[in-house]
Amino acid sequence: MSVSTNWEKIKTYIVSILVPLVLGAIVGLLTSGSMNYDNLVKPVLAPPALLFPIAWSILYALMGISYGMLEVRGLHDTDTRAVYYAQLLVNLLWPVLFFVLKWRLFAFIWIVLLDILVIIMAVRFYKRHKTAGLLQLPYCAWVIFASYLNLSMYLLNM
Repeated sequence: MSVSTNWEKIKTYIVSILVPLVLGAIVGLLTSGSMNYDNLVKPVLAPPALLFPIAWSILYALMGISYGMLEVRGLHDTDTRAVYYAQLLVNLLWPVLFFVLKWRLFAFIWIVLLDILVIIMAVRFYKRHKTAGLLQLPYCAWVIFASYLNLSMYLLNM
């Protein structure tokens, strides 16, 4: 069912953007005491710690915008929603695995699952609305890069 009025569309976009941003912020706050990124041996391409909250905020906003684009046009189906929320859940649990539990090898396996889910989500979004799918390309690239960082830090800090 398509959202009809402009106010309903605006509310849909606001909620769609706030859900990943707020959940990401909550996970960030809950895991911040366990973050030991600066103490890890990092690979050559590792960015400074300051970049991560900026990058994730942008990616979560893009995720929400894309989801909202589909929602206001009534282009979602059960499978698309399931993939969207599955990747969001997997995404939000990764810092717990990597930083809190320090299960770095398992976190790498987990982030590979995230890579797969994000790619599936981007493709599903693209098939429904090209712009919604294209807005997920930075997320795809970042998660693949994060996978490299995860594996590298696991190997360098064994």
